[in-house]
Amino acid sequence: MALNGVVVIDKPQGWTSHDVVARCRKLLVERSIGHLGTLDPLATGVLPLVIGRMTRLSRFYTGSAKRYEGVIHLGISTDTYDADGEPLVEQQDVQVSLEEVTLVASSFVGPQQQVPPAFSAKKIKGVPAYKLARRKVEIELKPVEVVVHEFEVISLSGRDLSFRCRVSSGTYVRSLAHDLGRKLGCGAHLASLRRTALGEFAIAQSCTLEQMESAATLGREADLMIHPRKLLPDMPSVTADEEATARIRAGRTVNLPEMSRSKWVKVFAGQTELICLASRVAGTLFHPKVVLL
Repeated sequence: MALNGVVVIDKPQGWTSHDVVARCRKLLVERSIGHLGTLDPLATGVLPLVIGRMTRLSRFYTGSAKRYEGVIHLGISTDTYDADGEPLVEQQDVQVSLEEVTLVASSFVGPQQQVPPAFSAKKIKGVPAYKLARRKVEIELKPVEVVVHEFEVISLSGRDLSFRCRVSSGTYVRSLAHDLGRKLGCGAHLASLRRTALGEFAIAQSCTLEQMESAATLGREADLMIHPRKLLPDMPSVTADEEATARIRAGRTVNLPEMSRSKWVKVFAGQTELICLASRVAGTLFHPKVVLL
């Protein structure tokens, strides 16, 4: 039986996002698996995987905001902007107070133009920037419009600054750490990072790869999946009758009077089978745009 669903993996440190996808493809014996937002190998935490037909939902998550917590180490900036990189200068003195750091961090809140790290997957003439950076090729990445919704300093212990942040899609927390160090005048890099949420997916819903392996061994993978009605919570749900389900299967419009004010709607057959995402054509008529049958 084909497996279709969404599962949140707590990505371990040292693994790439692709490593996690590859591992789950083997465990679940399913080739059609993707993730909803890359995490650097240094980072841990929320990595939602879409499986089977649920990969068709990926485009609805491209703009999802993300929450992180981590540690920024002051006094040393690196070429990768994180602890995996090489120091750009010798360690500098750090003469800043918690109040000063908090004030400077607050200046980052809001829309801004952020320059991605040279060691990133951003492409320059089709080549990933990190490949050029490794070859010491001089590159110039264009700034990207991002939004820092929150940037909260939790504590300052010696050179280590603990923080929480919520940022728009496309924001590099590594760049945020680097730019903070530059504003403080002492340099800084991201020492550790944990993603605690992406869109509606939170760390409390996650499972480890070990738990996934155990569930797969017992044939209970579905137990780890997010309930379909919890997906895309801003989109209302409706349960289709047999006639509406048949029309959706044929790719035809359906009449959903109770959803007349909605632009998009999740359509279910029963309580747990998500059969399509439909968009309003006019009035109470909806057309099945993403069919999951």
